[in-house]
Amino acid sequence: MNEKKRIGIMTTGGDCSGLNTVIQRVVNAAAMRDWQVIGIRGGTDGLYAEPVDAIELTPENMPLEYARLSGSILRNGRDGTMNFEEAARQGILKEFNAKLNRALKELHLDTLILVGGNGSLSLAWGFKEIYAGVKLICIPKTIDMDVPMTDATIGFNTAVQQLTTFCDQVLLSARSHRRWFIVQAMGRDCGKLSLEAGIAAGAAAILIPEIKFNVDSLIEHIKNAPTDYGIVVVSEGISLRGHSGKAAEMIARQLNAAGIYCRPEYPEHFQRAGDTTATDRIIAASMADCAVRAIENNETYVMTAMQNGVCKTIALSEFFNRGDLVPDPHIPGIQTSNAYVTPDDPLLQVATDLGTYIGEVK
Repeated sequence: MNEKKRIGIMTTGGDCSGLNTVIQRVVNAAAMRDWQVIGIRGGTDGLYAEPVDAIELTPENMPLEYARLSGSILRNGRDGTMNFEEAARQGILKEFNAKLNRALKELHLDTLILVGGNGSLSLAWGFKEIYAGVKLICIPKTIDMDVPMTDATIGFNTAVQQLTTFCDQVLLSARSHRRWFIVQAMGRDCGKLSLEAGIAAGAAAILIPEIKFNVDSLIEHIKNAPTDYGIVVVSEGISLRGHSGKAAEMIARQLNAAGIYCRPEYPEHFQRAGDTTATDRIIAASMADCAVRAIENNETYVMTAMQNGVCKTIALSEFFNRGDLVPDPHIPGIQTSNAYVTPDDPLLQVATDLGTYIGEVK
Protein backbone atom coordinates (compact mmCIF):
# COMPACT_ATOMS: atom_id res chain seq x y z
CA MET A 1 0.00 0.00 0.00
CA ASN A 2 1.33 3.43 -0.95
CA GLU A 3 2.28 5.89 1.76
CA LYS A 4 0.12 8.99 1.47
CA LYS A 5 2.16 11.83 0.06
CA ARG A 6 1.68 15.54 -0.58
CA ILE A 7 3.03 16.47 -4.02
CA GLY A 8 3.55 19.95 -5.42
CA ILE A 9 3.66 20.76 -9.13
CA MET A 10 4.41 23.99 -10.99
CA THR A 11 5.14 25.09 -14.54
CA THR A 12 7.85 27.67 -15.19
CA GLY A 13 9.39 29.56 -18.09
CA GLY A 14 7.58 29.91 -21.40
CA ASP A 15 4.30 28.13 -22.00
CA CYS A 16 3.76 25.40 -24.59
CA SER A 17 1.36 22.63 -25.45
CA GLY A 18 1.54 19.53 -23.27
CA LEU A 19 1.79 21.24 -19.90
CA ASN A 20 -1.82 20.49 -19.05
CA THR A 21 -1.33 16.92 -20.24
CA VAL A 22 1.47 16.26 -17.78
CA ILE A 23 -0.44 18.00 -14.96
CA GLN A 24 -3.57 15.95 -15.62
CA ARG A 25 -1.64 12.70 -15.82
CA VAL A 26 0.17 13.42 -12.53
CA VAL A 27 -3.11 14.31 -10.83
CA ASN A 28 -4.76 11.15 -12.10
CA ALA A 29 -1.85 8.94 -11.02
CA ALA A 30 -1.76 10.61 -7.61
CA ALA A 31 -5.49 10.03 -7.09
CA MET A 32 -4.98 6.33 -7.78
CA ARG A 33 -2.41 6.28 -4.96
CA ASP A 34 -4.42 8.47 -2.57
CA TRP A 35 -1.79 11.22 -2.77
CA GLN A 36 -2.60 14.92 -2.50
CA VAL A 37 -1.48 17.26 -5.29
CA ILE A 38 -0.92 20.98 -4.72
CA GLY A 39 -0.62 23.12 -7.84
CA ILE A 40 1.49 26.27 -7.47
CA ARG A 41 0.12 28.93 -9.80
CA GLY A 42 2.40 31.34 -11.64
CA GLY A 43 5.64 29.41 -11.12
CA THR A 44 8.07 31.15 -8.78
CA ASP A 45 5.81 34.24 -8.91
CA GLY A 46 3.13 32.28 -7.08
CA LEU A 47 5.65 30.70 -4.73
CA TYR A 48 6.95 34.15 -3.79
CA ALA A 49 3.46 35.58 -3.21
CA GLU A 50 1.95 36.15 0.23
CA PRO A 51 0.17 33.85 0.74
CA VAL A 52 1.51 31.30 -1.72
CA ASP A 53 -0.77 31.11 -4.77
CA ALA A 54 -1.64 27.43 -4.62
CA ILE A 55 -4.63 25.18 -5.22
CA GLU A 56 -5.35 21.53 -4.56
CA LEU A 57 -5.69 19.62 -7.83
CA THR A 58 -8.06 16.70 -8.18
CA PRO A 59 -9.55 14.74 -11.09
CA GLU A 60 -12.66 16.89 -10.62
CA ASN A 61 -10.94 20.26 -11.23
CA MET A 62 -8.32 18.83 -13.62
CA PRO A 63 -10.52 16.66 -15.89
CA LEU A 64 -9.31 14.63 -18.84
CA GLU A 65 -10.52 17.14 -21.45
CA TYR A 66 -8.06 19.74 -20.11
CA ALA A 67 -5.17 17.51 -21.13
CA ARG A 68 -5.26 18.48 -24.80
CA LEU A 69 -5.28 22.26 -24.22
CA SER A 70 -2.22 24.41 -24.78
CA GLY A 71 -0.82 26.69 -22.10
CA SER A 72 -0.89 25.82 -18.41
CA ILE A 73 -3.90 25.77 -16.12
CA LEU A 74 -1.41 26.67 -13.39
CA ARG A 75 -0.06 29.60 -15.39
CA ASN A 76 3.60 30.36 -15.89
CA GLY A 77 5.53 33.31 -14.52
CA ARG A 78 5.41 36.70 -16.21
CA ASP A 79 7.53 39.80 -16.73
CA GLY A 80 7.33 42.64 -14.24
CA THR A 81 7.23 40.44 -11.15
CA MET A 82 9.79 39.56 -8.50
CA ASN A 83 11.56 36.70 -10.24
CA PHE A 84 15.17 35.52 -10.36
CA GLU A 85 16.24 38.21 -12.83
CA GLU A 86 14.56 41.02 -10.88
CA ALA A 87 15.96 39.75 -7.60
CA ALA A 88 19.44 39.70 -9.16
CA ARG A 89 18.94 43.23 -10.50
CA GLN A 90 18.00 44.44 -7.01
CA GLY A 91 20.82 42.48 -5.36
CA ILE A 92 18.48 40.39 -3.19
CA LEU A 93 18.90 36.91 -4.68
CA LYS A 94 19.83 35.37 -1.33
CA GLU A 95 16.69 36.76 0.29
CA PHE A 96 14.55 35.78 -2.70
CA ASN A 97 15.79 32.20 -2.66
CA ALA A 98 15.27 31.94 1.10
CA LYS A 99 11.68 33.15 0.68
CA LEU A 100 11.00 30.45 -1.94
CA ASN A 101 12.44 27.81 0.39
CA ARG A 102 10.23 28.98 3.28
CA ALA A 103 7.19 28.89 1.01
CA LEU A 104 7.88 25.29 0.01
CA LYS A 105 8.25 24.32 3.66
CA GLU A 106 4.97 26.07 4.51
CA LEU A 107 3.23 23.92 1.90
CA HIS A 108 4.47 20.77 3.71
CA LEU A 109 5.37 19.02 0.47
CA ASP A 110 7.08 15.67 0.24
CA THR A 111 8.08 16.26 -3.39
CA LEU A 112 7.94 19.11 -5.89
CA ILE A 113 7.55 18.38 -9.60
CA LEU A 114 9.08 21.26 -11.54
CA VAL A 115 8.06 21.37 -15.20
CA GLY A 116 10.44 23.73 -16.97
CA GLY A 117 12.90 24.41 -19.75
CA ASN A 118 16.68 24.36 -19.68
CA GLY A 119 16.76 27.78 -17.98
CA SER A 120 14.49 26.69 -15.12
CA LEU A 121 16.30 23.39 -14.70
CA SER A 122 19.69 25.14 -14.70
CA LEU A 123 18.44 27.53 -12.02
CA ALA A 124 17.24 24.58 -9.96
CA TRP A 125 20.75 23.16 -10.12
CA GLY A 126 22.41 26.50 -9.43
CA PHE A 127 20.14 27.39 -6.48
CA LYS A 128 19.78 24.03 -4.75
CA GLU A 129 19.18 25.77 -1.43
CA ILE A 130 15.65 26.64 -2.56
CA TYR A 131 14.65 22.98 -2.53
CA ALA A 132 16.32 21.97 0.72
CA GLY A 133 13.85 19.85 2.67
CA VAL A 134 11.80 18.71 -0.33
CA LYS A 135 12.50 16.10 -2.99
CA LEU A 136 12.77 17.59 -6.49
CA ILE A 137 11.68 15.91 -9.73
CA CYS A 138 12.15 17.90 -12.96
CA ILE A 139 10.23 17.36 -16.19
CA PRO A 140 11.66 19.05 -19.33
CA LYS A 141 9.35 21.11 -21.52
CA THR A 142 10.27 23.51 -24.29
CA ILE A 143 9.51 24.14 -27.94
CA ASP A 144 13.23 24.84 -28.45
CA MET A 145 14.44 21.24 -27.87
CA ASP A 146 17.55 22.67 -26.22
CA VAL A 147 17.56 20.48 -23.09
CA PRO A 148 20.59 18.15 -22.90
CA MET A 149 20.29 14.40 -22.27
CA THR A 150 16.75 13.89 -23.58
CA ASP A 151 15.55 12.98 -27.05
CA ALA A 152 12.23 14.75 -26.52
CA THR A 153 10.74 17.60 -24.52
CA ILE A 154 7.10 18.30 -23.84
CA GLY A 155 5.73 20.84 -26.34
CA PHE A 156 8.27 20.45 -29.12
CA ASN A 157 6.27 18.15 -31.38
CA THR A 158 3.19 20.37 -31.21
CA ALA A 159 5.32 23.42 -32.00
CA VAL A 160 6.73 21.65 -35.08
CA GLN A 161 3.17 20.92 -36.19
CA GLN A 162 2.05 24.49 -35.57
CA LEU A 163 4.97 25.98 -37.47
CA THR A 164 4.49 23.52 -40.32
CA THR A 165 0.79 24.45 -40.51
CA PHE A 166 1.71 28.14 -40.62
CA CYS A 167 4.16 27.53 -43.48
CA ASP A 168 1.61 25.40 -45.34
CA GLN A 169 -0.92 28.23 -45.27
CA VAL A 170 1.34 31.13 -46.25
CA LEU A 171 2.71 28.96 -49.07
CA LEU A 172 -0.70 29.24 -50.75
CA SER A 173 -0.44 33.02 -50.66
CA ALA A 174 3.14 32.76 -51.91
CA ARG A 175 1.95 30.77 -54.91
CA SER A 176 -0.82 33.27 -55.69
CA HIS A 177 1.55 36.23 -55.70
CA ARG A 178 4.71 34.48 -56.94
CA ARG A 179 6.45 35.58 -53.78
CA TRP A 180 8.81 34.16 -51.20
CA PHE A 181 7.98 34.25 -47.51
CA ILE A 182 10.77 34.33 -44.95
CA VAL A 183 9.24 32.64 -41.90
CA GLN A 184 10.96 33.34 -38.59
CA ALA A 185 10.82 30.47 -36.11
CA MET A 186 11.34 30.53 -32.37
CA GLY A 187 14.06 28.40 -30.81
CA ARG A 188 16.51 31.00 -29.47
CA ASP A 189 20.02 29.68 -30.18
CA CYS A 190 18.89 26.16 -31.09
CA GLY A 191 17.76 25.45 -34.65
CA LYS A 192 15.94 22.17 -34.06
CA LEU A 193 12.42 23.63 -34.42
CA SER A 194 13.36 25.40 -37.66
CA LEU A 195 15.05 22.29 -39.03
CA GLU A 196 12.18 19.89 -38.42
CA ALA A 197 9.36 22.24 -39.45
CA GLY A 198 11.35 23.41 -42.48
CA ILE A 199 11.77 19.85 -43.72
CA ALA A 200 8.10 19.06 -43.04
CA ALA A 201 6.95 22.15 -44.93
CA GLY A 202 9.34 21.62 -47.85
CA ALA A 203 11.19 24.88 -47.28
CA ALA A 204 13.63 25.85 -50.01
CA ALA A 205 16.13 26.98 -47.39
CA ILE A 206 16.53 26.57 -43.63
CA LEU A 207 18.90 28.84 -41.73
CA ILE A 208 19.83 27.90 -38.16
CA PRO A 209 22.33 29.35 -35.65
CA GLU A 210 24.52 26.25 -35.58
CA ILE A 211 25.46 26.32 -39.28
CA LYS A 212 27.16 29.18 -41.07
CA PHE A 213 25.45 30.34 -44.22
CA ASN A 214 26.42 32.48 -47.17
CA VAL A 215 23.90 35.05 -48.40
CA ASP A 216 25.18 34.86 -51.97
CA SER A 217 24.77 31.07 -51.96
CA LEU A 218 21.25 31.47 -50.54
CA ILE A 219 20.35 33.97 -53.28
CA GLU A 220 21.74 31.73 -56.00
CA HIS A 221 19.87 28.74 -54.58
CA ILE A 222 16.53 30.55 -54.60
CA LYS A 223 17.06 32.02 -58.06
CA ASN A 224 17.70 28.49 -59.34
CA ALA A 225 14.67 27.03 -57.60
CA PRO A 226 12.12 25.23 -59.81
CA THR A 227 9.38 27.66 -58.73
CA ASP A 228 9.18 31.44 -58.35
CA TYR A 229 7.61 31.18 -54.89
CA GLY A 230 8.26 29.30 -51.69
CA ILE A 231 9.24 29.32 -48.04
CA VAL A 232 12.51 30.06 -46.32
CA VAL A 233 12.57 29.17 -42.61
CA VAL A 234 15.01 31.10 -40.44
CA SER A 235 15.66 30.62 -36.76
CA GLU A 236 15.36 33.71 -34.59
CA GLY A 237 18.88 33.06 -33.31
CA ILE A 238 20.77 33.51 -36.60
CA SER A 239 23.07 36.48 -37.14
CA LEU A 240 24.27 38.28 -40.22
CA ARG A 241 27.51 40.20 -40.02
CA GLY A 242 27.03 43.93 -40.54
CA HIS A 243 23.26 43.74 -40.21
CA SER A 244 20.82 44.16 -37.32
CA GLY A 245 17.14 43.57 -36.71
CA LYS A 246 14.91 40.54 -36.67
CA ALA A 247 16.29 37.49 -38.44
CA ALA A 248 13.53 37.36 -41.06
CA GLU A 249 13.86 41.09 -41.79
CA MET A 250 17.62 40.82 -42.31
CA ILE A 251 17.25 37.96 -44.79
CA ALA A 252 14.28 39.56 -46.57
CA ARG A 253 16.24 42.77 -47.12
CA GLN A 254 19.08 40.83 -48.73
CA LEU A 255 16.78 38.84 -51.00
CA ASN A 256 14.72 41.84 -52.08
CA ALA A 257 17.92 43.73 -52.89
CA ALA A 258 18.86 40.81 -55.14
CA GLY A 259 15.54 41.02 -56.99
CA ILE A 260 13.79 38.18 -55.16
CA TYR A 261 10.28 39.30 -54.24
CA CYS A 262 9.77 38.33 -50.60
CA ARG A 263 8.26 39.31 -47.27
CA PRO A 264 9.06 38.35 -43.67
CA GLU A 265 6.44 36.48 -41.63
CA TYR A 266 6.26 35.93 -37.89
CA PRO A 267 4.20 33.06 -36.46
CA GLU A 268 5.38 34.13 -32.97
CA HIS A 269 3.32 32.59 -30.13
CA PHE A 270 1.19 30.61 -32.58
CA GLN A 271 4.06 28.12 -32.32
CA ARG A 272 3.46 27.75 -28.58
CA ALA A 273 -0.29 27.18 -28.97
CA GLY A 274 -2.53 24.57 -30.58
CA ASP A 275 -4.16 21.42 -29.28
CA THR A 276 -1.46 19.08 -28.02
CA THR A 277 -0.47 16.49 -30.61
CA ALA A 278 -0.81 12.78 -29.87
CA THR A 279 2.99 12.49 -29.80
CA ASP A 280 3.32 15.22 -27.17
CA ARG A 281 0.53 13.65 -25.12
CA ILE A 282 2.37 10.34 -25.14
CA ILE A 283 5.64 12.04 -24.14
CA ALA A 284 3.84 13.93 -21.35
CA ALA A 285 2.14 10.76 -20.12
CA SER A 286 5.45 8.89 -20.16
CA MET A 287 7.23 11.65 -18.24
CA ALA A 288 4.39 11.98 -15.73
CA ASP A 289 4.49 8.22 -15.12
CA CYS A 290 8.27 8.33 -14.78
CA ALA A 291 8.02 11.19 -12.27
CA VAL A 292 5.44 9.34 -10.18
CA ARG A 293 7.61 6.21 -10.13
CA ALA A 294 10.57 8.38 -9.08
CA ILE A 295 8.49 9.66 -6.16
CA GLU A 296 7.66 6.10 -5.15
CA ASN A 297 11.38 5.29 -5.26
CA ASN A 298 12.23 8.34 -3.10
CA GLU A 299 14.41 9.83 -5.84
CA THR A 300 15.39 13.48 -5.75
CA TYR A 301 17.25 15.97 -7.90
CA VAL A 302 16.50 14.01 -11.03
CA MET A 303 15.08 14.85 -14.45
CA THR A 304 12.84 12.68 -16.59
CA ALA A 305 14.43 11.98 -19.97
CA MET A 306 13.40 10.15 -23.14
CA GLN A 307 16.33 8.12 -24.41
CA ASN A 308 16.02 5.62 -27.26
CA GLY A 309 12.26 5.42 -26.79
CA VAL A 310 12.41 4.80 -23.03
CA CYS A 311 11.57 7.36 -20.34
CA LYS A 312 13.84 7.20 -17.31
CA THR A 313 15.28 9.51 -14.68
CA ILE A 314 18.79 10.91 -14.84
CA ALA A 315 20.60 12.93 -12.20
CA LEU A 316 20.05 16.66 -12.61
CA SER A 317 23.82 17.00 -12.36
CA GLU A 318 24.12 14.88 -15.51
CA PHE A 319 21.70 17.17 -17.38
CA PHE A 320 23.74 20.18 -16.31
CA ASN A 321 27.26 18.86 -16.83
CA ARG A 322 26.63 17.19 -20.19
CA GLY A 323 25.30 20.35 -21.83
CA ASP A 324 27.03 23.35 -23.37
CA LEU A 325 27.34 25.80 -20.45
CA VAL A 326 26.65 29.47 -21.14
CA PRO A 327 26.70 32.22 -18.46
CA ASP A 328 23.27 33.64 -17.67
CA PRO A 329 23.39 37.29 -18.85
CA HIS A 330 21.09 38.47 -16.05
CA ILE A 331 21.98 36.33 -13.03
CA PRO A 332 25.61 36.45 -11.83
CA GLY A 333 27.21 33.10 -11.10
CA ILE A 334 24.55 31.08 -12.91
CA GLN A 335 25.17 29.07 -16.07
CA THR A 336 22.57 27.58 -18.40
CA SER A 337 23.05 24.10 -19.83
CA ASN A 338 22.18 23.99 -23.52
CA ALA A 339 21.79 21.47 -26.34
CA TYR A 340 22.07 22.36 -30.01
CA VAL A 341 21.73 20.82 -33.45
CA THR A 342 24.89 18.77 -33.85
CA PRO A 343 26.88 18.38 -37.08
CA ASP A 344 25.95 14.69 -37.22
CA ASP A 345 22.19 15.28 -36.97
CA PRO A 346 20.77 13.02 -39.71
CA LEU A 347 18.14 15.61 -40.63
CA LEU A 348 20.86 17.87 -42.01
CA GLN A 349 21.61 15.22 -44.61
CA VAL A 350 17.89 14.72 -45.26
CA ALA A 351 17.46 18.44 -45.94
CA THR A 352 20.48 18.53 -48.23
CA ASP A 353 19.34 15.44 -50.16
CA LEU A 354 15.93 17.06 -50.68
CA GLY A 355 17.56 20.09 -52.29
CA THR A 356 17.13 22.41 -49.32
CA TYR A 357 19.82 25.02 -48.72
CA ILE A 358 20.88 24.46 -45.11
CA GLY A 359 24.04 26.55 -45.06
CA GLU A 360 27.67 25.73 -45.67
CA VAL A 361 27.42 22.11 -44.52
CA LYS A 362 30.73 20.27 -44.87
